[in-house]
Formats: sequence, C-alpha cells, structure tokens
Amino acid sequence: MDVLSNNNLYCSAALAGLYDVFDPEIGLNVVDLGLIYRIDFNDEDKTIAVTMTLTTQFCPMGENITADVKQSVNNTFKDYLVSIILVFEPAWSVDRISVEGQDFLDH
Repeated sequence: MDVLSNNNLYCSAALAGLYDVFDPEIGLNVVDLGLIYRIDFNDEDKTIAVTMTLTTQFCPMGENITADVKQSVNNTFKDYLVSIILVFEPAWSVDRISVEGQDFLDH
C-alpha cells in the first residue's frame, strides 16, 4: 500500500487529509483501501497530480470519491491546482488494503 511521490513530505501532508475520504460503499478510507497510487507535486507550476484507481471501473460512487479526493488535497494545498488521474492498470485488488484496513474490514 505504498503511495509513490516525488515529494515525501508533501505527500504525507496530502495523505493525512485523505484518511478522511471514504469509499461510502465499503466504509474504509481511500488510503487504507489502497486506491491512491501516486501523488506528484510541481512547485513551479503549483500543480498536484493524484494518480488513483477505484475498486472497479464501474464503481457507482467513482465520481464522488474522485471529487472528494480532489477537494481534500485542495484543502491541504490551497495554492495548487489538483488534477486526478484515474487509472485501472494496475488493477486494484484486495492485496492493496493496508493492515489497518484489513483489521477494520474484519470487525
């Protein structure tokens, strides 16, 4: 469940906010669910690119989840333009769920 980034300090700040963004059907946050693949920062252009996936390509809550991810990162980095890059390769699998996420789902 490692999130790649070109700036680990900024990435940690972004992830802190993303722990409050949940997949409403599963009830688990997008970080522990393993939906966030990469967050890259461009200080020069003041842009952030979040590469993420959904549990399925046909996730009925996909638009809401991606909008919430974008809003969360925007809340942390108010001076940046945030874009969401939605990918399905590599495909999401339960192996991406963190240990904390597994514990949550087991209870």
